[in-house]
Amino acid sequence: MDPTTLAGLEHANMVEVMTQFAGNADGALLRRIGGFAVAASGLPFALFNQVIVEGDEGSQEALSAGVGIMRDRGSPFIVNLRVGADDAVAAMALELGLVRMSERPWMPGMAMHPVPIEPSHGDIAGYEIRRAIDRAGLEDHIHTAAAGFDMTEELIRAVVAPNLLDRDDVAIYVGYTDGDPVSTGLGFRTGRTIGVYNIATLESARGHGYGAAMTRHVVADGVAAGCDVAILQASPMGLPIYERLGFRTVVEYMGYVEPSPS
Repeated sequence: MDPTTLAGLEHANMVEVMTQFAGNADGALLRRIGGFAVAASGLPFALFNQVIVEGDEGSQEALSAGVGIMRDRGSPFIVNLRVGADDAVAAMALELGLVRMSERPWMPGMAMHPVPIEPSHGDIAGYEIRRAIDRAGLEDHIHTAAAGFDMTEELIRAVVAPNLLDRDDVAIYVGYTDGDPVSTGLGFRTGRTIGVYNIATLESARGHGYGAAMTRHVVADGVAAGCDVAILQASPMGLPIYERLGFRTVVEYMGYVEPSPS
């Protein structure tokens, strides 16, 4: 499969997940405006307040409307654009007074096709991955992900809501070592694509291969459900791990945000 097609599948999955996560927050506002998805959770964290190109290239008026919604709500937000594919929109963002959040793209979108990997956590002594099927499992996921990401539990709880337990296209996981939760993962399926999210490990439990094992497990469950493409967005810490697993960067995202107060 060519990189452009993989990039499209990565982007479509990411847009769906970000809108679903943001939409779970109390008081969230979701809009589709002229080719843009506006996912405004209202939470004090820019990742959960995004304006993203969803369809064909949007107009200046549509982008302005999306940014206006975010500004009216007052939470930090990001206009999250693909380098290359969304360059025209990037110019519009700058005209609206936004600035690049970093000199280089802040987030690589990665994909793997074909998907040859199988679950491999069985050879890690004492480590077991369980799918969360009830509130207790969900709470283990929330506590562990918050600690692993160094985020508040309130933020994770707002977006990883109980309604996700009832969805056939979502699987929430917790990795346990000797019965104690140490890692998390989440799989989100869109068509032929399994998206890998919330890969986090407690700082005290890092270096044992739990993140790689969890990623393999999420992907393998997606393949068992009929997916043949795996995607994710990588942090700097996770990037070399995902590359070793066979993921390759197919798109890069540049963020545009409000300028810092002078």
